[in-house]
Amino acid sequence: MEKVIIKILESIGGIGAWLFPVPMVKCCTFIRNHIYTGYLRHRFAKMGNSNFVWKVQNLKGERYIYIGDGNVFGSNLQMTAQMTTGNKPVLTIGNNCIFRQGCHITATNSISIGDNLLTGTNVLITDNSHGNSEHDTLLLPPKRRNVVSKGRVVIGNNVWLGNNVCVMSGVTIGDGAIVGANSVVTHDIPAFTVAAGVPAQIIKTNDK
Repeated sequence: MEKVIIKILESIGGIGAWLFPVPMVKCCTFIRNHIYTGYLRHRFAKMGNSNFVWKVQNLKGERYIYIGDGNVFGSNLQMTAQMTTGNKPVLTIGNNCIFRQGCHITATNSISIGDNLLTGTNVLITDNSHGNSEHDTLLLPPKRRNVVSKGRVVIGNNVWLGNNVCVMSGVTIGDGAIVGANSVVTHDIPAFTVAAGVPAQIIKTNDK
């Protein structure tokens, strides 16, 4: 019986592939995503031209987010800018950046991303965390701890962040830097260097 059901389901899939060939599906996806991008556009403080948003999982504080031209945001994007006591967040993204699937960008202070950033999947860029490591704070459930920021995040132009990279608060990554997959950036990364590890360390310098 199970084999019969599997055969029927695969036959339905085969018919669907014949009725809706890949180019047609891609065309429909292309149209759908541009409509979706247009729907989101008015919610931001600024969104430039030729941006492309696949699917947002979590979007908050759009009035504090400024986006340039020609950016691509992959599916399951989380992008938030949240007010904290006495602090107004600013999240700025330049031009022609590509954020792959599952990226999470969250600002309560300031995040500035330059032009041509390329990320792998599941990259985190944050200027904040839930509380600190003091004993009294650790007695509270994480969701009840005050959100704190150790400083702004600045990412320069032409930066490449590999899969699963975490960029933490108070960090500057210079132009042309590369950060290897699975790295956690807790200190500044100079321009034209390659960094990797937990925490990320400089492993190569390409400055002339």
